[in-house]
Amino acid sequence: MGRLEINRAGEMEVFTHVVEAGGFTAAARISGMTPSAISKLVSRLEQRLGVRLFNRSTRQLQLTPEGCTFYERSVRVLADLAEAEQSASVGALPQGRVRININVPMGRRFLLPLVPALKAQYPEIVLDIVLTDTVVDLMEDRTDIAIRHGPLTSSRLMARKLGQAEMKIVAAPGYLAARGVPETPADLRRHERIGFGYHRMHDGWPQMKDGDGAHFPLPPCSALASDGDAVLELALAGMGLAHLAAFQVDPHIAAGRLTSVLEHFQIDRFVDVHAVYLGHRGTLPARIRAILDFLKENMPISVDLHAV
Repeated sequence: MGRLEINRAGEMEVFTHVVEAGGFTAAARISGMTPSAISKLVSRLEQRLGVRLFNRSTRQLQLTPEGCTFYERSVRVLADLAEAEQSASVGALPQGRVRININVPMGRRFLLPLVPALKAQYPEIVLDIVLTDTVVDLMEDRTDIAIRHGPLTSSRLMARKLGQAEMKIVAAPGYLAARGVPETPADLRRHERIGFGYHRMHDGWPQMKDGDGAHFPLPPCSALASDGDAVLELALAGMGLAHLAAFQVDPHIAAGRLTSVLEHFQIDRFVDVHAVYLGHRGTLPARIRAILDFLKENMPISVDLHAV
């Protein structure tokens, strides 16, 4: 079969449907094809490429490493094609679904209030906002953009810095009256710590340094919760010390419901906040690029480092 006789873009589109839908049957409904036709197409594609794209079992399809690479590049190629078509349409607005993953407190405080303005600017974009403190795999979760704070670990991800957040260790005054105010990290041995218990996440506490600047290992947390709002409620109830973002706890500190402690012993008191995504800016679909630009301009995540 000659090169021009192969509809490579069509194959890539069907292949991405299989990945994103999770199987041949679901992809068939999206593509308007039969499951057997899609299975044969994928088999022909694997044969031509000389690699296995999926590991098949009776229950599920799982991408091979080669399949992951081909998926990422297929998404970029299809995005280029969509971008070319859209740029040829005079006055065309970005359109389509954009899935955004963000932790619960930050989503409620910073993202959800922006939705009306975002939709007014881009009415053809369908927002799919997922509030969860679980760190998801963008490809597996079919997420376009994730808002994350702290160090970035995945080399596959591109990132745009949105700002910087201050973190604080806090506890209820009643708890501190009963257990004492910790003056050094060593005092944490006699205190209850509240942390995060979700998958692929450490307990949410920063590294601590003692008076000599050396790292201090923290004892295990005595209570765990699924998200920042739940951790905050436990702290307000006097269950122990919590490590949370300043925007969450500052109103409660001002009202006397929480007290900040050990500020000068935190190694990572200020953490960067990024919007992370797969691919490169030059090959991003217009809908994703538009959302990234909007978040960069309008999401007010910042602290005045000179004031603290």
